[in-house]
Amino acid sequence: MTHYKINELFETIQGEGSFTGQPSVFLRLQGCPVACSWCDTKHTWEINLDSEVSSDVVLNKLAETDEWVNLDVEAILRIIQAKGFKARHIVITGGEPCMVDLTPLCEMFEQHGFSTQIETSGTFEVLTTDKCWVTVSPKVNMRGGYEILSSAMKRADEIKHPVATEQHVEDLKALLEQHNITETPVYLQPISQKERATKLAIDTCIENNWRLSIQVHKYIGIE
Repeated sequence: MTHYKINELFETIQGEGSFTGQPSVFLRLQGCPVACSWCDTKHTWEINLDSEVSSDVVLNKLAETDEWVNLDVEAILRIIQAKGFKARHIVITGGEPCMVDLTPLCEMFEQHGFSTQIETSGTFEVLTTDKCWVTVSPKVNMRGGYEILSSAMKRADEIKHPVATEQHVEDLKALLEQHNITETPVYLQPISQKERATKLAIDTCIENNWRLSIQVHKYIGIE
């Protein structure tokens, strides 16, 4: 049975993209080689074998750590049921969740009445169910040296692109043209909550008829 390395599992409100405001269960996987300079989950990058812990430790974290638990799909479902979460939307994030095949996980959730969403950098093949909502947040020219895959871009149900400079906007336009993406909804997300990045995102959204994603959870102070 497939196992997944879980760094966090918690219930909150989705703060980004098309599902902003949606009560969601977040399943954060451990491991990511992309190495984005502005990443706000750097504690998920490395898979250290000596950081494997029990599910109780992961579920009761009081701070961000690189600790993770290895769980199969049935164990993950049992934990969610035992916690009594009300949300019926599952967000699988990381780290980089598409380093592994997410099909068994999403199949299990969907069979039990959940909707599923994956948040990925687009640098790995997206292996999931047809029903799963795929958010590609393409990470261009990151230190890890990974290329954005055409298959990931074409599988995307939405594209959510972090921006702070004009170069980030140009990178996105080149990427959309390269992969012939014309119909997929595009969200721009200021890398910081600073006025300059937010204004750039707003102006660019208006100019290109794109959408704005402002990481609502950070403004209202929730996880």
